[in-house]
Amino acid sequence: MLNRIIKRGGPKLPKTDANEPPAVVVGHVSRPAAGCDTSSVPSIEALPLFRDVPAGERQSLFIRKLRLCDVVFDFSDMITLRCAREREVKRRNLAELIDFVQSSSDRLAEPVQEELVRTIATNIFRCLPPAAHENTGSEAAAAAAAAAADPEEENIFLDPAWPHLQLVYELLLRYVVSSDTDAKVAKRFIDHAFVLRVLDLFDSGDPREREYLKTILHRIYGKFMVHRPFIRKAISNIFYRFIFETEQHSGIGELLDILGSIINGFALPMKEEHKLFLVRVLIPLHKTKPAGVYHHQLAYCTTQFVEKDCKLAYTVIRGLLKYWPVTNCQKELLFLGELEEVLETTQPTEFQQCMVPLFKQISRCLNSSHFQVAERALYLWNNDHIVSLISQNCSIILPVIFEALEKNMQSHWNQAIHGLTANVRKMFQDMDGDLFEDCRQQYIERVASAKTLEEERELAWRQLEAVVAAKAAGEAIILVN
Repeated sequence: MLNRIIKRGGPKLPKTDANEPPAVVVGHVSRPAAGCDTSSVPSIEALPLFRDVPAGERQSLFIRKLRLCDVVFDFSDMITLRCAREREVKRRNLAELIDFVQSSSDRLAEPVQEELVRTIATNIFRCLPPAAHENTGSEAAAAAAAAAADPEEENIFLDPAWPHLQLVYELLLRYVVSSDTDAKVAKRFIDHAFVLRVLDLFDSGDPREREYLKTILHRIYGKFMVHRPFIRKAISNIFYRFIFETEQHSGIGELLDILGSIINGFALPMKEEHKLFLVRVLIPLHKTKPAGVYHHQLAYCTTQFVEKDCKLAYTVIRGLLKYWPVTNCQKELLFLGELEEVLETTQPTEFQQCMVPLFKQISRCLNSSHFQVAERALYLWNNDHIVSLISQNCSIILPVIFEALEKNMQSHWNQAIHGLTANVRKMFQDMDGDLFEDCRQQYIERVASAKTLEEERELAWRQLEAVVAAKAAGEAIILVN
């Protein structure tokens, strides 16, 4: 019996018996083939439980249950009531399959594993519904796309087919993590094509699905070492398209979560391939408009690189300065937070390489009219490690930042900024009083020089206006005469 069923298994859909209804794949996430009558409701027969059959027949029953689960139901309102019994039968079958994979002491035969992966693929690989950012040509889609342009506005889609999808994903997860699953055998079924299609699903609008995908892909990466370079390259390609073409993808945060764990496991010394990934992918990810949606995960990845190799701090800081936002204050706050995390692990040598352009940017943040940006920049002096780096290079940093501090004290509109600025000035004064006084005198001289230059410019303009007025009066007299 088992041999006959195994021979019928394969990568193609199984042929159905005369008295068995065809496996119909319908639904809002699947596009029916031309001429397919989606109004017909497939019937699913109830099969016995695994505990009710002899141990020798359980794997053949496993395959029969898998083939019943090939039917993908439409969860739209009109069909839901008509398919209620069939959907419940499929749900119970999926739950039994999960329990069998998780708790059975029998290792699945290779043809059974192939059939399992094929059934999973039939259920999860589908045409995703249009995301909010995709323009389908309708006015409603255009309005949704306009709303999605704001990265802070969440457009959450919950897939109505999730009651079945969740069980299918759980079945795949249990198969991957099972100690009975031999990676050398399973890699023939969970191959590069399968991994690519899993990665395509990360663009799903349903956060529950993306969370499952994140866990499953992470487990695949850990179990199938042969796939690791391919997975890293495939993820990089998704990022490249997001950065340089579309700036639209639902699963960037989840992919960065996976990469955070991968980066944490990098061996030292770090390969050149990984450093290039930092420069070509992670740093450019800061420049996109929706960066605020995934910035937390991105900052974790960049700080992991710096913790692994402190020499990369210079690369990360210069990258942040390159893509520093000019008009987006909320994004500036995120950058300042990430900058502090990077500086906490930065060593004096790398700090000295970038401290001048770094504190020029911090000076601009100190003078920001958005008080939260100025406040967040001043909070950098609450970090003991950063203060230590500053004190070691006070003779270079203070002349760069002194003017910004004085401008805050004289003209910033927010009183809290005045108090924080006064504290920072006091810290610099305690570090090196003579240098502070020199910077103050130089600032006074620059202000006086600028004032003198402005007065000279105004005087020159008045003289020029007088000359023009006199010439115009002379021409008027000539015309009168």
